[in-house]
Amino acid sequence: MKDRFYVPAVCTESSTKIQTKMPKNVRKWEVFPGKNKFCCNGRIMMARQTGIFYFTCTLIFVTSGLFFGFDCPYLAVYVTPAIPAVGGALFLFVMATLFRTSFSDPGVIPRASPDEAADIERLIELPNAASPGTYRPPPRTKEVVIKGQVVKLKYCFTCKIFRPPRASHCSLCDNCVERFDHHCPWVGNCVGKRNYRYFYLFILSLSILCIYIFACVLTHLILPSPRRLVILLLCFH
Repeated sequence: MKDRFYVPAVCTESSTKIQTKMPKNVRKWEVFPGKNKFCCNGRIMMARQTGIFYFTCTLIFVTSGLFFGFDCPYLAVYVTPAIPAVGGALFLFVMATLFRTSFSDPGVIPRASPDEAADIERLIELPNAASPGTYRPPPRTKEVVIKGQVVKLKYCFTCKIFRPPRASHCSLCDNCVERFDHHCPWVGNCVGKRNYRYFYLFILSLSILCIYIFACVLTHLILPSPRRLVILLLCFH
């Protein structure tokens, strides 16, 4: 992520100065045109609306904390000590895949520079001798041949590019994302080519963790505790 959002600085040497101080390098993420926010010197990329993401983290932490605080001590003593270990491993894997999905680049396609956008419009300029210089806006679609098959590419009027197949423009992040699946507010990021596998692993591991916690809680409710045995013996006597 850091390498993809980097612009080298240009320094001009003056004849009147013997020593010229180099200006600070400008990173691409510092002038990124999309609606994203960056942290850790551009290594973390997220959408601006991250309130639901923090709510997701709170739900996972609270649910897992109650499980480890109330159910695991009993199950570790009366069933097996492996239950809290397995639960802890699942919890760490869920949080790792969640952060990897939320903080990574989903596959943003760089926008066209002003010169590239002008070249696209110049290529479809109308050959009209009566009114030279007249041109029409870029077409919405463009057909190209890939491996012997005709593929239709759509033009993005915001990014000024013809998007690759299966790419789409996210209106919330204002970016064209390669193999765009959807914008997930629960993870606070788009789901695309570069983080789809981590999103899939997050959903899968979270489902397993929920089933695991439910089964352990149900076991805790069914199995009699020493206090319950004492109460039952007192009632029968």
